[in-house]
Amino acid sequence: MLISVVNKTEAIESVEGGADILDVKNPKEGALGANFPHVIRQVKEAAPKNLEVSATIGDLPNLPGTASLAALGAAVSGVDYVKVGLFGVKTKEEATTLMTEVVRAVKDYNSNLKTIASGYADYRTVGCVSPLDLPEVAYNAKADGVLIDVKIKNKKSKLFTFLTDEQLKQFVTQAHNYNLLAALAGSLDATDVPRIHSFGTDIIGVRGAVCINKDRVFGKLERQKVAEFVEVLRKL
Repeated sequence: MLISVVNKTEAIESVEGGADILDVKNPKEGALGANFPHVIRQVKEAAPKNLEVSATIGDLPNLPGTASLAALGAAVSGVDYVKVGLFGVKTKEEATTLMTEVVRAVKDYNSNLKTIASGYADYRTVGCVSPLDLPEVAYNAKADGVLIDVKIKNKKSKLFTFLTDEQLKQFVTQAHNYNLLAALAGSLDATDVPRIHSFGTDIIGVRGAVCINKDRVFGKLERQKVAEFVEVLRKL
């Protein structure tokens, strides 16, 4: 269970709620908006040593140099996972080029850190590469995992709005065939956890549903809501 947090206070609440991974992001800058290096460091310091920390580096344009510098910044700030929002790339080839540079930047700094190629279920709406192509992209770029999220967040848009169960199962299976981690997110509720779990997903990502009024941007994250998600997953 990955819980996305925006600061140290939310990180502590998530840890006490039972989160397995803390994910530092900035929802004000987008679905995979990047937070600041000092915030990443504060979250890392607040996390128990056995708890991994990830960070998003933005809904990125097709600028491999910019992406690789952002990735290195996250790596230096102390994360275990660097998540790359492949927003500005249109093709598998563009995505592979960008991810290859990101992986090199991160691995040259610390070969133990993981890189995650992240795409958007609503790719047709926003005009980016299909997330179903990402396992192949990540494999060719020598990345460590893949994630599908939703770019445009609202009450009517969630992961299942755009992709079928069969497509999501195939995504997870292909990722595993390439020896990649597979993560799914996108306006999920606790009732969605068994469904996501049934696909064989490694990581389930959540933010909005654990915030007051499901407001992922301005709502305060609540420990009890994190615990509810964790409890559902533990029972599975």
